[in-house]
Amino acid sequence: METPCYLVQATVVVLSLLSLHLALAKTNQTKDDTRPPHIVFIVTDDLGWNDVGWHNPQILTPNLNSLAENGIKLESSYVQPTCTPSRNSFMTGMFPFHTELQRVMDPSKPTYLPLKYPTIAEKLKQRGYSTHMVGKWHLGYCNEKYTPVRRGFDSFLGFYMGSQCHYTHVKAGSLVESVTTSTSVSSFGHDLINSFLRVRTQGLTEGRDFRFNNTVWRKTEGEYSTHAFTDRAIEIIKRQDPDEPLFLYIPFSAPHSPLQVPSKYEQLYSHIKSRERRIYSGMVTALDEAVGKIVDALQDKGMTGNMFLVFTSDNGGSSYMGGNNLPLRGGKNTLWEGGTRVPTFVYSPTLLTTAGSVSDQLFHAVDWFPTFLEAAGAPPAQGIDGLSQWEFLTTGKSSPRTEFVYGIGPEGKGAIRVGDYKLIVGRPGLYNDWYPIPGTDPVKRARFKGGRHDSVKLEKGLNLLFNIKDDPSETTDIAGQFPDLVSELMDKYSAWNRTKVTPHEPERIALADPALHGGFWTPGWC
Repeated sequence: METPCYLVQATVVVLSLLSLHLALAKTNQTKDDTRPPHIVFIVTDDLGWNDVGWHNPQILTPNLNSLAENGIKLESSYVQPTCTPSRNSFMTGMFPFHTELQRVMDPSKPTYLPLKYPTIAEKLKQRGYSTHMVGKWHLGYCNEKYTPVRRGFDSFLGFYMGSQCHYTHVKAGSLVESVTTSTSVSSFGHDLINSFLRVRTQGLTEGRDFRFNNTVWRKTEGEYSTHAFTDRAIEIIKRQDPDEPLFLYIPFSAPHSPLQVPSKYEQLYSHIKSRERRIYSGMVTALDEAVGKIVDALQDKGMTGNMFLVFTSDNGGSSYMGGNNLPLRGGKNTLWEGGTRVPTFVYSPTLLTTAGSVSDQLFHAVDWFPTFLEAAGAPPAQGIDGLSQWEFLTTGKSSPRTEFVYGIGPEGKGAIRVGDYKLIVGRPGLYNDWYPIPGTDPVKRARFKGGRHDSVKLEKGLNLLFNIKDDPSETTDIAGQFPDLVSELMDKYSAWNRTKVTPHEPERIALADPALHGGFWTPGWC
């Protein structure tokens, strides 16, 4: 288990459903079609398919379960395999291979979301929304112009980078002079593992990474991050005029490593043998409690009658850090379903004509941007990859999405989905198996028919074809049975591949060292 900072014990509290039943009860409010809805966009970090109560009843998520049951469960909701690329898609409606952000951002590299791509916060602000962000940014910070309050948000409480201690808010980063770049493995996964190994063997530097707007913030040191973010979200809601539209973006840092949670939540899972899994599960339950409190605050403010709430994750669960994606294959850092298909639902007491339903229609991270725009009454954005799914979500019409690209690395490896079929081009990532829940007996690993696969290595240049509708666990490669279909999907993939741009991967800069900025990872060095 990764433990780069001390673990602080917090006061034990009692798990409860809070008063969320009030928000789920039929409201006396009616939707005023002349008012754009409040949009609450909740993103978790590394939440696996098998890590929520409606997929796995061993995970205690009563608040999320209630919202999902009374909303629409999107069971074919897809994201990118890692953090930065997905957050890019959420904010811009663009695939990351079109915005130079195919890789996870490094703290010491001057990488950022280019200013030419407007964020959804900027667009909604133009429509009269108040826009607030609480949580993880991970889209650039080397100059203040790339930070949230310069990218459309009225306020920001959170951190700039990919992870940190959940109590001290300290982030470890690679020393500039001691790191070499490796290109020996696939782009889908090399960033996290290689950087982790390098800082462990060659040294690291540490700095705090927590801000209120662009001001360093130490008032929350020692406070569990999920609780700090929840308190800030509730504060925003309490101050909001309910007659003015609100966009509240809450990208929580949990259950991303380091695995840390107040002891009360871990104790709920004392029956689980693996400590990593116990802590991870506790982190998810703490998240559930947080969402319940946020919805209660919206209810108390009279905002739920005109609210559209989204819950999703940035990528699949990390199987080596307590997460689990069964029955899906693979996990974070891979193009398998376990890395890209995530628990997602939408909830509104008044806006969803098919509330209480489950949908298998395709939805991708790039679709939230145009969907939110249509919800706000804004004209459609031009030149983006996303498709508005507002009518699908609110009226039950068919989803306009019939295909999407899972990802395209700089070397051309990637995957595409067209209808029920998925074509993987080249190596899909570092983790290619079906991983058991930590602390349980190993899963009997399925094999590809015909011997074209082993659990560790895949042949270079091999194309794999799956029928995801019939085989969501990706157990059987059918490429040999349907060569014409492989050719058709390869033509589509090649067309997308020709549109990709080179990822922005500058060298590390010594000026990023937090020792030069009072111990904080700080803008101003690019």
